[in-house]
Amino acid sequence: MSKRSSISRLPDEVRQHIEQRIAEGQMTLDELIHDLRERFPEHADDLPSRSAVHRYGQKLDRRLAAIRASTEAAKIIREHAGDREDARSEALTAMIQSELFESIMELQEASDEEMPAEKRVGLLSKAAKNIATLTRSSVTLKKYQEEAAAKARAELLAEQEERLEELRGEDGMSEQLEDRIRNVLLGKA
Repeated sequence: MSKRSSISRLPDEVRQHIEQRIAEGQMTLDELIHDLRERFPEHADDLPSRSAVHRYGQKLDRRLAAIRASTEAAKIIREHAGDREDARSEALTAMIQSELFESIMELQEASDEEMPAEKRVGLLSKAAKNIATLTRSSVTLKKYQEEAAAKARAELLAEQEERLEELRGEDGMSEQLEDRIRNVLLGKA
């Protein structure tokens, strides 16, 4: 696991101020450093370097971009698919699973100096519990998606059966033609 950034060790109000200014994107790094020195003189010795702010800003930008992309994807799914099968939840579950996997890999690679074994075991235990919950959620979601797909198929078949009834009409239709149409509609032809 990598060393914690100097920014993550700052008091919450200072860190939040840095994050807000970076997210606004209206200050250069030098202006931000100057702003921090003026606004938080009591933390002057702990304030991050220009390069630390730059690295933190890049990391924050990646997170914000990922959030924007996920939000945009959810909007597109909602607009075009109606999300009857809850594709957003499936995507979110996959993202969380990926993040947990990466975190576990980092924990396993951490040395005892970076993180004592008992703390690492505790974090892995919490991760295992969360993974179990996530897995149950995933299984429930898959069942829901299967039920939604089966319901949609049943609705489609019922609609096609109604259309077939309409085709029979008053002039009638031979049983052979009806069977042939039914097989085409059911994908058996």
